[in-house]
Amino acid sequence: METIRVEVRGPVREVTLARPEKRNALDAEMLGRLEAAFAEAPSPAERVAVIRAEGPAFCAGLDLRERRGGGLASGAIEAMLHAIELYPLPAVAVVQGDAIAGGNELALHCDFVVASETARFGMSLAKIGLAPSWFLAKKLLEVAGPVGAREMLLLGDLLPARRMAELGLIHRAVPPEGLDAAARAIIERLAANAPLSLRAMKALLVRAMAFREAIPHDDVDALVAAASLSADAREGMAAMLEKRPPRFEGR
Repeated sequence: METIRVEVRGPVREVTLARPEKRNALDAEMLGRLEAAFAEAPSPAERVAVIRAEGPAFCAGLDLRERRGGGLASGAIEAMLHAIELYPLPAVAVVQGDAIAGGNELALHCDFVVASETARFGMSLAKIGLAPSWFLAKKLLEVAGPVGAREMLLLGDLLPARRMAELGLIHRAVPPEGLDAAARAIIERLAANAPLSLRAMKALLVRAMAFREAIPHDDVDALVAAASLSADAREGMAAMLEKRPPRFEGR
């Protein structure tokens, strides 16, 4: 069974996460296929890309079982998200359910996010002893600003879609029954715009934020790596998989 489906219908490239039994948690194969879907240049007829998901959750983040077992290559999620960020046409995330950690980043790396009011967004890494890479954190700063990024990262709570819209972090939050219509409206508006203008404006927006990558951050990378390799991280992931409170010791 395909866990990532890619279909091109006229001006729309639609990418679907299809692992609902695992809350669309991202394994190595899914990361690779998502990256490939956005690394492939759009045809002249295409105007917009759309990311959707099957089941009640949009994406629960990285597959923790595969991560604990060493099956996820370092930097794989960053490579996938970078491909979405650099995709030359607008990308729209249609979020019907929770978007957590890597799932939150997947949505926020799109140009527009239209979400059901029942969806929640968040970065719960602090609750399992992990920390985001520089690449992931700078996207939160870009979208959420310092205050919103602190709330997401340091508290680790999930924010309802309506709160995300109020903060300007996503485009719209709508009742569940209105999600498809709201998504279709923005997709059709984007598809009706001039393709060369869309490409030029997308490139402009990406380039304008590229300066953050040039900020020295080797010391930050070392802190992130230390957290990810810590005993607390192993305990946090085990606790989440075993559905119990973690016992952190700061080591």
